[in-house]
Amino acid sequence: MNEKLTIAIVGCGAFAQFFVPLFKAHPNTEKVYVCDIIAERAKEYSERFGVEIIDTYEQILEDKSINCIANFTQRHLHGDIVKRALRAGKNVYSAVPMASTVEECREIVELVRESGKIYMLGETCYYYPCAMYCREAYAEGKFGKFKYGASQYYHHIDAISYGKRHAERGMPPLLYPTHSTGMILAAVDSYAVKVSCFGTKADPSDDAFGKGNNEWDNEFIDQFILMELANGGCARVTEARSFGWCKPSSYISSLYGTKGGYEFSNAQHILVEKDMTIGKDEKERVNLTDVSDYVNTSGMLENYGSPDFKNKVANGEWQWDCVAKVQAKEMERLPKEYASLPNGHMATHKLLIDDFCTAAFTGKKPILDEKFAARVNLPGLVAIESAKNGGIPMEVPTFFLD
Repeated sequence: MNEKLTIAIVGCGAFAQFFVPLFKAHPNTEKVYVCDIIAERAKEYSERFGVEIIDTYEQILEDKSINCIANFTQRHLHGDIVKRALRAGKNVYSAVPMASTVEECREIVELVRESGKIYMLGETCYYYPCAMYCREAYAEGKFGKFKYGASQYYHHIDAISYGKRHAERGMPPLLYPTHSTGMILAAVDSYAVKVSCFGTKADPSDDAFGKGNNEWDNEFIDQFILMELANGGCARVTEARSFGWCKPSSYISSLYGTKGGYEFSNAQHILVEKDMTIGKDEKERVNLTDVSDYVNTSGMLENYGSPDFKNKVANGEWQWDCVAKVQAKEMERLPKEYASLPNGHMATHKLLIDDFCTAAFTGKKPILDEKFAARVNLPGLVAIESAKNGGIPMEVPTFFLD
């Protein structure tokens, strides 16, 4: 392709502000526009970041000079926004989730194939240090054959961004599952084939939840999935909104195989490997390695001895733009234009935007493409139906494999 990028950023809310400078500074970008249905928001972005405003989404779709959109609209609107962009011949970067229904996910996969355009899901947790470490250790064979893992997104409803907007407050947690599913499924390079899900109901005083109180008739404020994976293992995923305080809110807590296991709690990351050197008549034993210095961020390493260190970690210290050693190699490929710019979400923002701008410029698919997006969204969407039906096991579509 090798065509410079003209990018329209759609949705000028609290999240997109971290990405405008990164899109603008990337060497593959020629121009950036911003667009929001609330004109004052777009004006504020335009003045703060030095970019032009385009008034409506319809204008973006009609403008042939705009070859990319970056979708930062409300979560439950993503499917329609993305489909219209692909039909108009635009490359698409979309914040999570992919879409709100299985059929929308299927349509997006088909539209990408038909259009030949780039689609990328902006899943921050793919580049989280714990997720990167588990992918690396699994690929190196340290776990052996995968058996079980657990990942979660603990984020209290009053702290999450849609907590104060009634339109999204009652949304099923598993419409927004990729911070947890994405980490565990990518770590073991597999996908869910069957899910069973239960949930806990919101307090009756929170009238955003319950049948007739939201557009999904959702009564669950927390949802818990058990997934059967194609590789023969199982995984547990939790999307919680009634509990979960501060950080880390998204992480892999455990991953186990026939040869080893990983466990994480707050600032400690442990690898336990079966001792393969023992004789057949000797008692089984393991070798334990503390890999915390490799997985924790630079800010955490520099402050290990500070007073109340673990409590500060639990409250999010050193977990925004500090880089972990496990991330260092990935950081080497970032453009020099990013050197002085802020990062975010465990130093993942720069990696994501570089992935997209490189993919859209070269025409080569990014890692977090439409097939990855479907793989990590579909278990949540199917699990919502399982929970509604008392937790019955349900098969997960695998059309993304085609």
